[in-house]
Amino acid sequence: MTPSAPRVLSIAGSDPSGGAGIQADLKSIAALGGYGMAAITALTAQNTREVRAVHVPPAGFLRSQLDTVADDVAIDAVKIGMLGEASVITVVRDWLAARRPPAVVLDPVMIATSGARLLDADAEAALRDLLPLAELVTPNLPELAVLCGEPEAASWPEAIAQAAGLASAQGIRVLVKGGHLGGDRSPDALVEPDGTFTEFDAERIDTRSTHGTGCSLSSAVATRYAAGHDWREAVREAKAWLSEAIRAGARLEVGSGHGPVDHFVAHRVEPPQAHTARWWEESADIRRAIDALPFLVGLADGTLDERVFRHYLEQDALYLREYSRVLAKASALAPSREEQAFWADAARSSLLGELRLHDEWLGGEPRVTPSAVNRAYLDHLAAAGPDYGTVVAAVLPCYWIYQDVGERLVRHARPGHPYRGWLESYGAPAFAESTRQAVHWAGVAAANAGPAERERMSHAFRLSARHELAFFAQEPGGTPR
Repeated sequence: MTPSAPRVLSIAGSDPSGGAGIQADLKSIAALGGYGMAAITALTAQNTREVRAVHVPPAGFLRSQLDTVADDVAIDAVKIGMLGEASVITVVRDWLAARRPPAVVLDPVMIATSGARLLDADAEAALRDLLPLAELVTPNLPELAVLCGEPEAASWPEAIAQAAGLASAQGIRVLVKGGHLGGDRSPDALVEPDGTFTEFDAERIDTRSTHGTGCSLSSAVATRYAAGHDWREAVREAKAWLSEAIRAGARLEVGSGHGPVDHFVAHRVEPPQAHTARWWEESADIRRAIDALPFLVGLADGTLDERVFRHYLEQDALYLREYSRVLAKASALAPSREEQAFWADAARSSLLGELRLHDEWLGGEPRVTPSAVNRAYLDHLAAAGPDYGTVVAAVLPCYWIYQDVGERLVRHARPGHPYRGWLESYGAPAFAESTRQAVHWAGVAAANAGPAERERMSHAFRLSARHELAFFAQEPGGTPR
């Protein structure tokens, strides 16, 4: 009989605050559909701000824990975290060699957040000897550098090269994590022993809720692999789940330091608008940049160069024609008749908007080709999918940002304002109602989606918002300001 949940054993230290170590592992395993077990290597006194003390029980007692569990329970995967001392690492190595569990994921806990080394030279050497017994090792960049005996990678290509060297030398897979590089992206890569690799890109989430992310990711990957996925898909699912858990962590309001992630975010019932509200909040930096553009400033006070506005309208007319096709795609993919009807009507309205631009503002069909900025935006929309949720998330900023801009600017448009008619079309109650419905249906799609699809939706929304920024910034000739 196949068990209903993969049985995953975590070998790691404890965290009484619940955010990292064994506690995070057990939550992650359960959240990803597994049955978690734990053999404790060390007891810590820690919270979200600091580690005050560490107690390592005798290594022989750890061996007793491991043997007692394995004598009774079939283990589908093992995740290894904090080991601490050479004697503990030796016990784990000997036990793995004797028991040979089907899958081993090693999170090499070697470097503290402060940058301090957590293992002495003997323990580091023992940990390197443990590597060949693992199928996957999940170092961050400082840990990867220690394992390779090299300086810490200063760029993502350098990190990939270090991981490839380690994977080849040890005959293992390496999941290298690029979070220490900074910037607005947080890439990971699964590197195979033959040097081939698969990248998993994600946006960096601005939050202090990062306590235990390494523990959580490695145990999640072990669980999904034990559930029957290959390593690439296991990493993909685990990373998508963790991104949602990190985003939701602050709402737990645990501690005053680096708080935990919300391991069970997928099991908490959130109203549909919670997802879209989060996307809107996370795009605040982009919307502030849009407001600061000379185009928006001139549009607000009526001083915008007419030539610049005409170029914008010409490009917008071309955009709306193709945008209507994407809205029609959303209608075709929609799971309910209400949604199908809404997006079909939106596609029709987009085409009517294009004709209105032609007749009222341009005096006929524009005789221009799409600018590079316009083509990039349309290519992004055309590539959205294949799921319904990603398509509607990609089209949403064109509603929401325009409604927000139009509603705010039209209030200040004085009589005789040269662009008042344009502002009134986007600041009108009818457009506000259409935007409200689009936001609602995108939220419903997010609420019904799984973690991986919700991650794609969040990414598609933010990327579309960036394209909106670039669209407003372009000038005649296609050069952004």
